[in-house]
Amino acid sequence: MKNVLVLCTGNSCRSQMAHGYLKHFAKERAKIYSAGIETHGLNKKAVAIMKDDGLDISYHTSNNVDEYKDVEFDFIITVCDHANENCPFIPSKNAVRLHHNFKDPSKIEGSEEEIQEAFKTTRNDIKAWCEKFVNDNL
Repeated sequence: MKNVLVLCTGNSCRSQMAHGYLKHFAKERAKIYSAGIETHGLNKKAVAIMKDDGLDISYHTSNNVDEYKDVEFDFIITVCDHANENCPFIPSKNAVRLHHNFKDPSKIEGSEEEIQEAFKTTRNDIKAWCEKFVNDNL
């Protein structure tokens, strides 16, 4: 079984969505972890938009990357530029490191409909990327 870490700034939104989809698509082929270089708690809008697609991430926790320093990862995936640029050293010697910056829907200002659409767009982008990652790598 592979160990996969998804890393973002606050482990509240994009990394949580990726965690949910990677777990969904990988099933028993991988253990999925998500963390942030900080912890901001779960974003309620991210939880809701995932539930709209049939995945419950409400039980996830917002974790700091330092909590996983003893885990040997096979893949480390950063999902935002800030985490990619500021990621602390993670001592997984053989980890394949991948980066894909997904737009942060929590930064969108506008009507509720515009914000909802931003979360849906980011969710769908993350879902497609995660499905391809699992098919190509696991």
